[in-house]
Amino acid sequence: MKLDDVKKLHQKKYRTRFGYYLVEGEHLVLELHKAINGTVLAQKVTLYVSEQYMREEYTQTFEGMNIDFKVLVLTQKQMAQISDTKTPQGIVACVPLPNVSSDQKPQVPVSDGNGGSFKNERCIYLYQVQDPGNLGTIIRSLAWFGRFRLILSPDSVDPFNPKVVRASMGAIFHLPIELDVSLDDLSTRFERFAYLDLTGSAVNSDAFAKYECYLFGNEARGVPHNALNMFNADAYTISGSGSIESLNLGSAVSMCAYQLSV
Repeated sequence: MKLDDVKKLHQKKYRTRFGYYLVEGEHLVLELHKAINGTVLAQKVTLYVSEQYMREEYTQTFEGMNIDFKVLVLTQKQMAQISDTKTPQGIVACVPLPNVSSDQKPQVPVSDGNGGSFKNERCIYLYQVQDPGNLGTIIRSLAWFGRFRLILSPDSVDPFNPKVVRASMGAIFHLPIELDVSLDDLSTRFERFAYLDLTGSAVNSDAFAKYECYLFGNEARGVPHNALNMFNADAYTISGSGSIESLNLGSAVSMCAYQLSV
């Protein structure tokens, strides 16, 4: 891929057109390496490093590692052009977008982080989530607890947006994610749904763990009422003793993921 095209990958339409996204920073690149090295996918990754990074950091960072990525060295000016940060670390990977269909496991990740494949997943459905930080936090939490699959509705923020990838701290490489799944499509795949509300049964009850899919809505509007009626979804709530009215979406999903994992 030409460098001019790599620069365009900060925009979703070009990520979709070219089928690649960017992973920036040493920590994220190392997480990517851990997730996919040794696979066919790794051979399609191009790792861009600045001249300074190659001279001062590369050998120490990747010492003893077998790197399947293609490595290209850029000038500082070129690195600044493809970087999404004000102070580039000098290392950016150009990565193929994973397969995200419901009937095929994503190419990334290749394992659950514990040497096993993804089985008996719990599905978290996010309806039109908009905030990159929220989505990154959710991805990180679900990957931490394991055995989750994340499903995103149309008009949700792109999980391969650089801000989401950074906020996930590399967890995006360890979580199956599906994109653009409509409410109608969701209704054909699952039978038992639960959602969060200000009133309902407690999430720390045994019954909360018996559902196939858990619905979480847009940060401002929640899950549409017609969807809740269509799914005949059951309401649950996270009990609090403070004076605020609601929880941040990332916090709410993380708390529910914990409850489903204990």
